Amino acid sequence: MSSYPANLIEALRAEPGLKLSERATQNPDWWPKDAPQDKKTAQKRMEEIAQPLSDLQERLFAASVQGQEAPSVLLILQGMDTSGKGGIVRHVLGMLDPQGVEHHAFKAPTAEESAHDFLWRITKHLPGRGKVGVFDRSHYEDVLIARVKELASPEVLDSRYTKIVDFEKQLVEQNIHPIKVMLHISKDEQYERLAERLDRPDKHWKYSPGDIDDRLLWEDYQQAYEIAVNRTDNKTAPWHVVPADQKWRARLCVAELLLDTLQRITVPWPEADFDVAAEKARLEATK
Repeated sequence: MSSYPANLIEALRAEPGLKLSERATQNPDWWPKDAPQDKKTAQKRMEEIAQPLSDLQERLFAASVQGQEAPSVLLILQGMDTSGKGGIVRHVLGMLDPQGVEHHAFKAPTAEESAHDFLWRITKHLPGRGKVGVFDRSHYEDVLIARVKELASPEVLDSRYTKIVDFEKQLVEQNIHPIKVMLHISKDEQYERLAERLDRPDKHWKYSPGDIDDRLLWEDYQQAYEIAVNRTDNKTAPWHVVPADQKWRARLCVAELLLDTLQRITVPWPEADFDVAAEKARLEATK
């Protein structure tokens, strides 16, 4: 019996004392031998799981429409610029019914948001019952950018890690199941992707001069990510470090994580609240 994808999902888990320099960004040696080994095979696997993903999501959505206490999923995507967050949303979440997906990309906080606790704006965008929510960046920005650019004191940062752990525990208690993903890209690969954005007029809209400013702080960001993952990783809301230099590999990993979560929280199709036989007879009478 194949051990894939269970072995893959286990390998993605962040280990205690995570060191990003020791985690491969491409061609990891831990990659299961029975997993797709190239883009073509990965695409075939994506096609295979598209229907199960769609069916499981539809069950959640159907249950919520019927007023049941359906669980929700929250996919949290974090990563350096160009790490592929947008591609994950298009290619993985694109396999789901859009009416059952709630996507939010967090930018710099507004004046109103800054006047509240850092989790205030996050709470407003949590997925509804039976929905799959996606955060393109998230509450983790408040311990990443805030640490690197010294926007908060060490004491405030320390309290935020604790608040995040408590917040994510509450999510699970509310039947919202987080999938925390760090898209781990190398500095060399980021250079190539930024260069492509500058070379291609159709990619200029994706480029921001601020990307270079953050690139100059690469090591600081790597350290901030290590601290954030190590401080907030736990069995309730585990972190997954996804190798992101190869887009096909990153997308496959996230698709498998999403499928695994939906399988674990699956709900039965809601029963009809009407007499099916009677309705069939009524329909036949309309011929």
